[in-house]
Amino acid sequence: MVEAIADSGNETGGGPAAGGREPEKRVSTGAQVIAAVVVVAGLAGVLWALGGGRQGANGTGPAVCDTAHGTEPAKAPSGAQLCTALNRSDLPALLGTPNERAVTASGSESTSTSADGTKTTSPEADVDLKTYSVQLTASGDDLRVSEFAGFLGSGARTTTILGHPAVLYSDRTIALHFSLGGGKAGTGPGGIARTLVVARDVKDGGGSFEVAIWRQDLATPDDTALLRVAEKVLPTVPGWTAG
Repeated sequence: MVEAIADSGNETGGGPAAGGREPEKRVSTGAQVIAAVVVVAGLAGVLWALGGGRQGANGTGPAVCDTAHGTEPAKAPSGAQLCTALNRSDLPALLGTPNERAVTASGSESTSTSADGTKTTSPEADVDLKTYSVQLTASGDDLRVSEFAGFLGSGARTTTILGHPAVLYSDRTIALHFSLGGGKAGTGPGGIARTLVVARDVKDGGGSFEVAIWRQDLATPDDTALLRVAEKVLPTVPGWTAG
């Protein structure tokens, strides 16, 4: 996971200076067992100017889903459908920050090609608040969630979400520092992202959803908040099979 952090000329130390960070993207490659994650963060004003996410129509309300940067339609669900499911009105309350609102929201699809030429489309959605960023991705491969824990290391914990097999694990982010006024870029340690991988069906027949959260201040996310989000959002996503 990589975070890009802009400052006004001096390298920041990972704190909330320079106007705050807003992770824009996290790319999951579920077919490869361990998700390859990329998070691009920047100043909120810069993201809005570049169309990285959409605000409410009056500029002060919660963000609405932006799907303009999707690359190829997914089978189901689409990035737009994931964004609609994730960008719910009670998301701030589920995260434990009821006085906040969605600042940016987007849905997209990315396509990867395997060595044998098989193309895989991965839909994802991202919603950013002042304190938290949340990402929802879907994988339609045949990999079972029960196979994940062994690849994710001793820190991974198996659990169940609404009767579906699941794995909870952490990613350490890497912060990329750069100056808006020019100069050298650098990298440093970032924060923790907590990710929950949940099977699409109770029998764990293949395919999964991933819900990930991380904090803008680099503090460790609240697992309780992650579980609340997963339990409310996942049943509303196309492709989820209730037990």
